[in-house]
Amino acid sequence: MLRSCSIPIVGFVIILMMLLSCMVSLSEAAEHLKYKDPKVGVNARIKDLMKRMTLEEKIGQMTQIERSVATPDVMKKYFIGSVLSGGGSVPAPKADAKTWVQMVNQIQTAALSTRLGIPMIYGIDAVHGHNNVYNATVFPHNVGLGVTRDPVLIKKIGDATALEVRATGIPYVFAPCIAVCRDPRWGRCYESYSEDPKIVRTMTEIIHGLQGEISGNSNKKGVPFVAGKNKVAACAKHYLGDGGTNKGINENNTVISFHELLRIHMPAYYDSIIKGVATVMVSYSSWNGKKMHANRDLVTDYLKNKLRFRGFVISDWQGIDRITSPPGANYSYSVQAGVSAGIDMIMVPYNFTVFLDDLTYQVKNNIIPMSRIDDAVARILRVKFVMGLFENPLADLSLASQLGSKEHRELAREAVRKSLVLLKNGKSAEKPVLPLPKKVGKILVAGSHADNLGYQCGGWTITWQGLGGNDLTSGTTILDAVKQTVAPATEVVYNENPDANFVKSNKFSHAIVVVGEKNYAETFGDSLNLTIAEPGPSTITNVCGYTQCVVVLVTGRPVVIQPYLSKIDALVAAWLPGTEGQGVADLLFGDYGFTGKLARTWFKTVDQLPMNVGDKHYDPLFPFGFGLTTNLTKY
Repeated sequence: MLRSCSIPIVGFVIILMMLLSCMVSLSEAAEHLKYKDPKVGVNARIKDLMKRMTLEEKIGQMTQIERSVATPDVMKKYFIGSVLSGGGSVPAPKADAKTWVQMVNQIQTAALSTRLGIPMIYGIDAVHGHNNVYNATVFPHNVGLGVTRDPVLIKKIGDATALEVRATGIPYVFAPCIAVCRDPRWGRCYESYSEDPKIVRTMTEIIHGLQGEISGNSNKKGVPFVAGKNKVAACAKHYLGDGGTNKGINENNTVISFHELLRIHMPAYYDSIIKGVATVMVSYSSWNGKKMHANRDLVTDYLKNKLRFRGFVISDWQGIDRITSPPGANYSYSVQAGVSAGIDMIMVPYNFTVFLDDLTYQVKNNIIPMSRIDDAVARILRVKFVMGLFENPLADLSLASQLGSKEHRELAREAVRKSLVLLKNGKSAEKPVLPLPKKVGKILVAGSHADNLGYQCGGWTITWQGLGGNDLTSGTTILDAVKQTVAPATEVVYNENPDANFVKSNKFSHAIVVVGEKNYAETFGDSLNLTIAEPGPSTITNVCGYTQCVVVLVTGRPVVIQPYLSKIDALVAAWLPGTEGQGVADLLFGDYGFTGKLARTWFKTVDQLPMNVGDKHYDPLFPFGFGLTTNLTKY
């Protein structure tokens, strides 16, 4: 009996084991899809993915490398989490949207082919439009946009920038810069909206343009928000106090009390976090002698814990290297200090294997706790999940027509009009020079910046330091704009640097002199004298001494102008207006009126610096908030 029953019992056991095995397999398959399922909550997806990740894969997520070294083999071998274009790093000269998309997708395809298929996030500086890309709309730099005091306009600029960036397949921008520049000697002052933290706070509305606007109370404070594949993840930078360094020296020391640090430099970060900013970039600078890249008190305790920021914190370019002096002197220490401070993603950008090896060693030897790595990776994954990168990792060409579109260029032209400040208009208020008549005999246009699109755009345009000339991208120079605005019978004579005899021997109705600063970015722009380089002053003297003249200043900040002011009939601060020079002519000839008000104090001499509105000894040439207005001209 027992023997005869043994066969069916054995068969039953085998079948039961097979069923159990199938159930386990099905369960594992279902579980495997959890982090890839958009219907599952973000926190559950993060938890599910992280429990599957090795230490190697986690540290790979924390690493951002430059596109020039991001080969498919590198992406797959090291599980790299992010790639960036450094300033001017492009797939090809004058690359179009298709070339950009193909490059980004090639890198992304390699990332997706890894064991867990975690998409990489590609980042780029888009600080005044999609500024690295040929034919993109280049908006005025922030120093001009702060003048507008117009958050609706700023949000529209964010919208347009997001579309142009996405047109090239990129989902992440290192913008906006919300520095509060307290000293124009700083080479990054044009990246700052104002010396006044209230204006800078207002301008954080660009985040809603870049990322999309959070509807109702659907978003918890501090949680990153990106509204889909037509929007980009933004980055508030540079945390903290970068605009307050001693003598405006880039990457220097901001000497200030904690109370003043919070009062001046922190408010815009608070607003950015409420608006769902996805990432925050740490500043190269120091606060009271301590490098921000190593400042756990401000990065972890304040930003993450007190302000409850839930996105990820990213270093600046080789930022941890500069924790030591000279940079890289003790790289292992820099890795430990930076990651321990709370930096989640490290912009390496080239020598990534050294970073990977050092961080791996430190985790395995309990120098950096695993909990710190898990915090970093969870934050990075949160941003990737929130922005839909897992669902839409690859880009297409559906937005290609947005790059440099007519609509965006018209928006940039409007921004130029609203950002110009009229500082002087005639020898007396009764005899204004502006607006200029369109129908006259002969107009002189002079100056190094009148027919130079590169100077008009400034640094961070096509290349890191910017380019001179008119071959860098497409746009309208101020000279071209003047020619397109005046009456057909009006003769426009262009002479870049005329001598006095030339001016005297021609009967000009008036002259427009466009001069300013040459291109620069970051430390290369630090200046202790803030003078306009020759031949700018000579051009002003030669022209304004012999005919009625309007001087248009193309600069990244206030510059020394008092010695020439008496010779000048009308003076316009045009800042760095970008590609749409027509916006300048719109105001000069009265199609629109001047409305801009200074968002920065204009000093008399550099000896007064730093000098900001509200200071006890405030004695400016043109005070904060100053700006003359004009009426429209009817033709």
